[in-house]
Amino acid sequence: MKKLCDMQTDELKAFEQQAQREYDDFKSLNLKLDMSRGKPSPDQLDLSMPLINVLNGEELVTENGADCRNYGILDGIPEAKKMFADLLGVAPQNIIVYGNSSLAAMYDTISRAVTHGILGNKPWSKYDKVKFLCPVPGYDRHFAICEYFGIEMINIPMNDEGPDMDLIEKLIAEDDSIKGIWCVPQYSNPTGISYSDEVVRRFAALRPKAADFRIFWDNAYCIHHLVDEPKNILNIFDECNKNGTEDMVFEFASTSKITFSGAGVAVMAASENNVNSIKKQLGISTIGFDKINQLRHVKYFKNADGIREHMKKHKNIIAPKFEVVINELEKNIRPLGIAQWHNAQGGYFISFNAMNGCAKKIVSLCSQAGVVLTNAGATYPYGNDPDDSNIRIAPTYPCVEELTKAMELFCICVKLASVQKLLNSK
Repeated sequence: MKKLCDMQTDELKAFEQQAQREYDDFKSLNLKLDMSRGKPSPDQLDLSMPLINVLNGEELVTENGADCRNYGILDGIPEAKKMFADLLGVAPQNIIVYGNSSLAAMYDTISRAVTHGILGNKPWSKYDKVKFLCPVPGYDRHFAICEYFGIEMINIPMNDEGPDMDLIEKLIAEDDSIKGIWCVPQYSNPTGISYSDEVVRRFAALRPKAADFRIFWDNAYCIHHLVDEPKNILNIFDECNKNGTEDMVFEFASTSKITFSGAGVAVMAASENNVNSIKKQLGISTIGFDKINQLRHVKYFKNADGIREHMKKHKNIIAPKFEVVINELEKNIRPLGIAQWHNAQGGYFISFNAMNGCAKKIVSLCSQAGVVLTNAGATYPYGNDPDDSNIRIAPTYPCVEELTKAMELFCICVKLASVQKLLNSK
């Protein structure tokens, strides 16, 4: 197949006519499929159904005798702290077990920094300007938190090893109004890139000008593997301990895509200094999180290895869906030379880069034909992709048959938008 950029005008017009016919045929099918978010499929949710009744008839007490139905234990029941500490590679005293959402924990952490500061430093609200570094493309909900609090966001390009560390090191050394950076270190959202050992070491060795600079290490996909022998990233806290920078990191994770979205358990890992400070603030804002749900998860999984085994069942369901996406792109788009994408080994997304100026058109065409994708631009701060190129593909929710149809349509829309772009430029 000839590359699109090598075609003459008459060839491009013929290609456009064919793509338009195929698109019109798909519109007549009246598809209705929402792929706008990375949601577990019903089959994945069914995997955890036994968790609901795991406490049936059992006493709701912790290993140290505390009644999970009552007040107390702000930072999580001890067996939950141990299970998640083992999962993240830290000590139990470095864990706070939250409610059902790591997003809520991240929001609260930013909110506390804005109103009361971090470890005795001035509240961020007292500064004329607060800035955050944002690796792009990235997670739209991270950006939404910053925008909500009026925090200025600075784009940091991603490469195959992670964010541009040269740029990060330069910026934070010069500007004490830069207070943090968002990171999804394992299978980044949406690129699927995992940070290299060198990148993790450089993060741990950062020397920011701002004493209250924090790395928001959103390790949402740390065990969401799509291959049998995954490469795990370095433990950020192990590296920080070598540099005396352990106060610099807030790590987050949850079971939202492991058990039930909205009914899972979220955790935060941090230094003892940070944990002790946060616990004082939690004592003002809450009487404690859902200890019964924490106990339910511990009884169901038993330990961190139990969670890892459970995730192999998820892999068996979603890995074939990622293969559908990649196979359709390789077959229909690769020979035309009009796009690039990452073949992720884990996580929930595939990052697709169309020709510049085509992403919004592709997403719109798909929507008009019944397949809703994440808004173009959502993977950049303020919803502004300067190249109008990146599209986040979320393949997990549909069944394989639906996904195959959706990707056939997606490829047609990519062809149509691309050829029209080339024709308009002639």
